[in-house]
Amino acid sequence: MSDTKIASTATGQGPLPREVADAYVDDLVALDPVTGTYLGVKESHRRLPDLSPAGHAARVELLRTTLARLDEAEARPGADAAIERRCGRLLRERLTAELAVHEADEPLRTVGNLGTPPHEVREIFTVTPADTEEDWAAIAERLRAVPAAYEGYRASLALGLERGLLGAPRPTATFVEQLTEWAGPRDGRGWFEDFAAAGPAALRGDLDEAAKAATGAVVALRDWMRDVYAPAVADAPDTVGRERYALLSRFFNGTDLDLDEAYAYGWAEYHRLLGEMRAEAEKILPGAATPWAALAHLDEHGTHIDGVDEVREWLQALMDEAIEALDGTHFELAERVRKVESHIAPPGGAAAPYYTGPSEDFSRPGRTWLPTMGLTRFPVYDLVSTWYHEGVPGHHLQLAQWAHVAGDLSRYQATVGIVSANAEGWALYAERLMDELGFLTDPERRLGYLDAQMMRALRVIVDIGMHLELEIPADSGFHPGERWTPDLAQEFYDARCSRPSDYVASEMTRYLTIPGQAIGYKLGERAWLLGRENARRRHGDAFDAKAWHMAALSQGSLGLDDLVDELSAL
Repeated sequence: MSDTKIASTATGQGPLPREVADAYVDDLVALDPVTGTYLGVKESHRRLPDLSPAGHAARVELLRTTLARLDEAEARPGADAAIERRCGRLLRERLTAELAVHEADEPLRTVGNLGTPPHEVREIFTVTPADTEEDWAAIAERLRAVPAAYEGYRASLALGLERGLLGAPRPTATFVEQLTEWAGPRDGRGWFEDFAAAGPAALRGDLDEAAKAATGAVVALRDWMRDVYAPAVADAPDTVGRERYALLSRFFNGTDLDLDEAYAYGWAEYHRLLGEMRAEAEKILPGAATPWAALAHLDEHGTHIDGVDEVREWLQALMDEAIEALDGTHFELAERVRKVESHIAPPGGAAAPYYTGPSEDFSRPGRTWLPTMGLTRFPVYDLVSTWYHEGVPGHHLQLAQWAHVAGDLSRYQATVGIVSANAEGWALYAERLMDELGFLTDPERRLGYLDAQMMRALRVIVDIGMHLELEIPADSGFHPGERWTPDLAQEFYDARCSRPSDYVASEMTRYLTIPGQAIGYKLGERAWLLGRENARRRHGDAFDAKAWHMAALSQGSLGLDDLVDELSAL
């Protein structure tokens, strides 16, 4: 039981929903030091979570206990206040959705190319403080915890095999390849050893020894995945079916979706965007057979940034420029929210760029990460809209603003209560907002923006389509009347996306790894647009977009069930 809970109980009044939510954060951090490090909790930086079946059982117990506490809190006087009600609704929805995932034993077959426990273990080192000798001593201790964490993960997958809960073959094969890269097949030094090499000389022996043990754990997990797990799941389906998909999509979207309606919406957006892309492509390459032919032309002849350091600096300048242009006009940003850093992602991960939020005290700022995939030349059309999404005004403005107003909400709403579709929907809305505000008048940049929007529409189509094995529409121009398969999905996607084939393959593996997550971009954007339109209609000429944006970004996380209602009322 957390200190927050004990203090509340001692008053004799009992906690309100926000106190229950914040006590849950404290208890979660005790179980999950990865979350603790993201929040900036110093005590977490030395540890890693228990990824074994016992660790999952402890997580389930915490979920059930917190839901029982919430039942009591929502019966207290004052629980119906708007700020308490909103927090309570989010906490109940999130914990109920997560509990359903655990009760279905999904953690016993979580394997893939990103977002799995081993990926989280590796990636947490990239945001662990590494400025002082004391920091590096904590890192050495955390490195020594890698073998137990990876063995716990292996034990969970082994229990899944015993129970007939099998991961998907394609994500498994990709994960084996990633583990091989982490182990350092070329020079004998693994990723953890390369990371530890930056540590101080005074700790060289401890760091080298701990990093070598961590690399040994990577090799052991790789060998078991390759020799035991992969053969065991070789005949398992790559897709999850309607029942599991509904369960997982509820977790990522915060709502019980009408999946057939969402599939139809994806197709509607596909046709709308295709028309806009054709018009923009004509400005770049008149007579181009397809918009993607124009994008291929830009790959060769368009504006590029040459060099890895140069592209990192260019992306930093792009975000700085956006902050200067938007602050005071369309947003009101606190000084600490204005800081965001551009970084190059460590090798061996998925192909998509990503963002990591600031620590609660902003001692670690928000950061964007670009996987280079071995490239040194980067087309501008593929970067601008993506960094409006990952950085400013996308993920950074939302997640940093949540951290900034956490004291007015709850730690939970501002941090671990995040709903994927809310955050990804805002980031996609942010791309569209920059188009609306006139930042994408250059045909290269605007076609790149439309291509990024099209990619998110394609995700809705293929993610739902292949997992539910839905029929391909007659007017699709692609295998009409057939049922989706992963191979058809990749063929369809590859021909309608500017990204290289290895990126598309990584994307397909991502959808097989985390079903229901990728659809939240477009469905979340739709919720944000509807909420804004409802608010605009309600206020008429008095609608203040800047005030609406700041109020919307200061609500904390919401599931799509609640997001439209709350945005419409602002």
